[in-house]
Amino acid sequence: MIVAFSVAPSGGPAGTGDSASVHDAVAAAVRVVRDSGLPNRTSSMFTEIEGEWDEVMDVVKRATEAVAAYGTRVSLVLKADIRPGHTGELDGKLERLEAAIDEQK
Repeated sequence: MIVAFSVAPSGGPAGTGDSASVHDAVAAAVRVVRDSGLPNRTSSMFTEIEGEWDEVMDVVKRATEAVAAYGTRVSLVLKADIRPGHTGELDGKLERLEAAIDEQK
């Protein structure tokens, strides 16, 4: 499966009322994803990660927990492409898209 997710804090650091830097919180989440060893890609709006259901969801959970340290509330947006038996789709989907675009020229 591929999961695209975005996670961000709000409400300032837990218990302080201070405003935390969103990019620091996102960096903490992305570090969890990169340290997982699973194929991943981060863009300006989402992080994508590919693997089996349990391992991907565990990474998303740990990334969300990492962000929780930066606010009293966490927002998580998640989209999943669940396709059993397929791997390498993080790049494969893009390669097929680019080939289709080239064919239309």
